[in-house]
Amino acid sequence: MNIFDKCKNYTRATEAKASGYYPYFQPIQSGAGTSVKINGREMIMIGSNNYLGLTQHPKVKEAAIKAVEKYGSGCTGSRFLNGTLDIHEELETKLARFMKKEAALVVSTGFQTNQAAISTVAGKDDTVIIDRGDHASIIDGCRLSFGNTIKYKHNDMADLERILANLDNPTQALIIVDGVFSMEGDIANLPEIVKLKKKYGARLMVDDAHGIGVLGKNGCGTAEHFHLEDEVDIIMGTFSKSFASLGGFLVGPEYVINYIKHHARALIFSASPPPAAIATVLAALDIIEKEPERRTRLWQITNKMMVAFKKMGFNTGETQTPIIPLVIGEVMQTFKFWKQLFENGVFSNPVITPAVPPDRSMIRTSYMATHQDDELNKVLDICQRVGKEMGII
Repeated sequence: MNIFDKCKNYTRATEAKASGYYPYFQPIQSGAGTSVKINGREMIMIGSNNYLGLTQHPKVKEAAIKAVEKYGSGCTGSRFLNGTLDIHEELETKLARFMKKEAALVVSTGFQTNQAAISTVAGKDDTVIIDRGDHASIIDGCRLSFGNTIKYKHNDMADLERILANLDNPTQALIIVDGVFSMEGDIANLPEIVKLKKKYGARLMVDDAHGIGVLGKNGCGTAEHFHLEDEVDIIMGTFSKSFASLGGFLVGPEYVINYIKHHARALIFSASPPPAAIATVLAALDIIEKEPERRTRLWQITNKMMVAFKKMGFNTGETQTPIIPLVIGEVMQTFKFWKQLFENGVFSNPVITPAVPPDRSMIRTSYMATHQDDELNKVLDICQRVGKEMGII
């Protein structure tokens, strides 16, 4: 046996390409707007996490250009050594204020942010309790930690309490949950999680990658949505969704952030986020605070699409957010549905196991505040026609 044999024997992607049902790594020839160009064709984008549509905002693009002009293209080192700019610290100050926490820490990617927090905070005598629907970056962060990891059934509070009640020392437990679950769009039962956290003396971290900018009166995410800002110990967010950039951040107590800042390998041994990415987030944060009408429009669109899909007969699961899954079930049927949408000018995301359970393969659709009604109506018409032709609805 050769160590590369597993690579040589992997033929699934090649076979999918040969059959014409390979949906991944599609090269986009335009910016991340409500429509994109692929192979010279204009397509309506309903597969993006650009919830507020800020990637094309003139102020955001101008900020990135000015940052490159002032600082150049990169930082050439880690935050720990030569890679911290004044705008990194400016952003951290503003994020802490926006999220109503003592301190913030900016990390190079959202994936690394979860790795940095979990692998650093959870030691050999600690327990990390995670929802089975949590993001892959949380799972990998747990794998890198020396703590014991236990999973509870998705959004099942009785199962979470069972785990907490059986711990020898629940005060050394960290509960980690997605605020908004990224595939199915449902929201964590944060009020009940907080009650259990307080009952057993555990700590709580919320990955709010898909909640910040979308949920809450001011767009501060799931904790604000439930008026529980003071009850969540650590909140993680990403810049690649509502903030229209790349990177991630943590907010929480100053002493916790300081500890992570000086011990997290994912931070200390990674290159710093480049100037343009940070300037973009600063501009996006300003727009999020000053233009709440974007969130209002996003929710108008979300409600329109959710009602329409349900009326047609699609299974949209338990979604409560701009992530609206069309649950198909069987893998090949999902790929066929994706291909029909693609050929009719609609870009969507087919999601299969392990991202979802084997019997819940789906088309993940998601929406932007900048979508126009004519685009949305066209998507609905195509989905209804293809759904009926395939016997899905």
